[in-house]
Amino acid sequence: MWKEEKNQLKRSFQFTNFIEAFGFMSQVALIAEKMNHHPNWSNVYNKVDIALSTHDADNSITEKDRKLASEIDKIFKGKNSLFKY
Repeated sequence: MWKEEKNQLKRSFQFTNFIEAFGFMSQVALIAEKMNHHPNWSNVYNKVDIALSTHDADNSITEKDRKLASEIDKIFKGKNSLFKY
């Protein structure tokens, strides 16, 4: 679940291994590029942490962030047979 924290939407995703985490990040990157709205994120082995905010809106949460969060959730849920929650 996404949490609002310090003017950012934040969520962590956990996977079985690095390959699954990297595949997820690759899919998110393609969507983010199409939306021209790029996440702040980090990856360590099987965990991906994402923080979303809109730089053009004084680094606050906007509809662009909520839309990207929704798209990220769709990617994650579409793979639920491979990924664990």
